[in-house]
Amino acid sequence: MNFASGIRAHKGLLGLTLAVGLLFGIAIGNSAGVVNAGGAAATPLAIPSPVQLSNTFTELAKKLEPSVVQVTSTAEQKISQRGRATPFDGGNGSGLDPFEGFFGNPFGDLPQRPFRRRATGSGFVVDSKGYILTNNHVVEDATRIQVKLHADRTEYAAKLIGADSESDLAVLKIDAGRPLPAAKIGNSDAVQVGDWAVAIGSPFGLEETVTAGIISAKGRDLGGPEHQLQRFLQTDAAINPGNSGGPLININGEVIGINTAIATESGGYQGIGFALPINLAVNVYNQLITSGKVSRGAIGISFAKDEKPELLKAYGASQGVFVRDVAPGGPADKAGIKVADVIGAFNGKPVKDGEDLVSRVSEAPVGSQATLTVLRDGHNIDLKLDVADRAQVIAGNTRPGGARPEGPGQKGAVNAKFGISVQDLGARERESLGLAEKSGVLITAVQSGSFAEDIGLSEGDVLTAINRQPISSVADLERIQNTLKPGDAVAFRVLRNAARFGLQGRAEWQPFFTAGTLPANS
Repeated sequence: MNFASGIRAHKGLLGLTLAVGLLFGIAIGNSAGVVNAGGAAATPLAIPSPVQLSNTFTELAKKLEPSVVQVTSTAEQKISQRGRATPFDGGNGSGLDPFEGFFGNPFGDLPQRPFRRRATGSGFVVDSKGYILTNNHVVEDATRIQVKLHADRTEYAAKLIGADSESDLAVLKIDAGRPLPAAKIGNSDAVQVGDWAVAIGSPFGLEETVTAGIISAKGRDLGGPEHQLQRFLQTDAAINPGNSGGPLININGEVIGINTAIATESGGYQGIGFALPINLAVNVYNQLITSGKVSRGAIGISFAKDEKPELLKAYGASQGVFVRDVAPGGPADKAGIKVADVIGAFNGKPVKDGEDLVSRVSEAPVGSQATLTVLRDGHNIDLKLDVADRAQVIAGNTRPGGARPEGPGQKGAVNAKFGISVQDLGARERESLGLAEKSGVLITAVQSGSFAEDIGLSEGDVLTAINRQPISSVADLERIQNTLKPGDAVAFRVLRNAARFGLQGRAEWQPFFTAGTLPANS
């Protein structure tokens, strides 16, 4: 048998095997009781009459969906021909030609051409006259904004009434020729962790999508200066790209938040979404419809976001805001507030921490008078000040930096407690450092893994006080450290060269405070 005939024989055997198997399968099926087509043993399926089941989420969706809108914005951008937009992204999401990195552009950069960027988000009607709340990032830099209403395919042109980047909120206005159903506003201060939450919006452009979950956390801080005024509600109700600007509602059908952001590694829903509390949004909305802009109060101080309790304890306080810097000429400076004061109350009400103070000061009317209660040297002092505009205070708080000076050498360095080496500073050395303050000793080294390193002390800092006791020499430091024992709260005040640490726009030497609990091996 040659190779070809062997293949033919094999095929014949395969066909026979399949045929036998098929017959065998039929025999088995019949032996299992399968009835032939047309048999009378099977009962036809019946579809019941449509009866709507009573469901709270169903009612919420019916109630709120007419108020939720889809927002589409178009922004005109210009790109060079070299960086032309293509359907490819080269695997990195850049939107640029993936081959250009290999071949370059032999003709150089060509004239720029316009490019349109479209973004889709959500929003909701808050006034029957056509006023809509959404996120600023949905409409930012848009040259054209369009809105679609529930069960209405018309695309309405929207006017931007005002936007606020710090809260990431924007107000739109459309003319639909009829009164629109407005969403009912709730009170986000009443929200509790574990409450039901429902999100409605247009994720991935899919209009009127409803998802449900619970409130997972309150007051969530996402970090970064761009989120300083934002303390989010966290929810596990599914939120995806396109939900931005849509409402988060409670079980009573009231809006308690505006869906704004997600935490994700995939770009989609992973169970963690964030909504701006509606109380914040209402304050911004009311200012935008009145004046087209948002004004916030400020008093001109700086503080650490996560202050160590040991620092407050060392200065005689259990809570409050430790003042690390005072803006020259600002309201706090004019009122007499000093570095190392602890702000314990604002207008007679206790201040818990920096976030609490920022929230209350920012909500205070610009130009209004406020009373700060500060703890200084063990005594409470009431100081009155005029609340200033936050934008003006921030813009005016720029100080000229200096050139980085050459510091003195290690000569005369003494090993001290805490894991640092220090040396005295003479008049000539202070002059070479550009150091105006007459007290303090120079930290010449910080031991790796030491208590000093753990709390953030650095080589080149000038140590000026421990537990509010001034240090003018190494002898002062040795005297004070001998009074401390393991377990004590220890607070340090140092002067830090801002230029050395890359802090642009700051004076050359700035006070820096840190604290910790003294370990047994220090």
